[in-house]
Amino acid sequence: MKEFIKNWGIFFLLLALFIILRIFVIAPVSVNGHSMDPTLADGQKLMTYQLSKIDRFDIVTTKEPDDLDKLAVKRVIGLPGDRVQMQDDELLVNGKKLDEPYLTAYKQQFSKDKMQSTYAYNPAFQEIANNAETFTSDFVYEVPEGKYFVLGDNRLISKDSRSFGFVNRSMIEGEVGFRYWPLSEVSLVND
Repeated sequence: MKEFIKNWGIFFLLLALFIILRIFVIAPVSVNGHSMDPTLADGQKLMTYQLSKIDRFDIVTTKEPDDLDKLAVKRVIGLPGDRVQMQDDELLVNGKKLDEPYLTAYKQQFSKDKMQSTYAYNPAFQEIANNAETFTSDFVYEVPEGKYFVLGDNRLISKDSRSFGFVNRSMIEGEVGFRYWPLSEVSLVND
């Protein structure tokens, strides 16, 4: 028995540590759809950290309030108690204008051709973009305590808090930290 523990003890200890980390700390997820384009693409594989403190602009995985079986990847825009406003494609949180540099490429594409070349793969998306006045339509929300306001980066087609409502903290499963697939795009995500 001593020989077995000596030879295999470290292996089983590492295996137990990995299982504990997998259950309580990290979780793999897949991006499903185009709501986070161009930041994250359909089919990419991500690693989330379940114990992270959630801050504004973090990309998180969350259950959708109107379909708790569905896990979505979204960006946190509004924290509990915030007043979140979009006016003429500019984000204001509690009256202060905040930059969203991750939207620059798509906003430029919208200005150029209303996303027609970007959305060439989907005529329904082209129609939505063609009928839009701005990349992100105007809105105002007061975020209740204990809840978060999340948006996809591809604002024209994203199903997010504008349609399914605020997200409870308990619905947020983790902060996206790492993209591990495809291998050519391995990188940190929330840096």
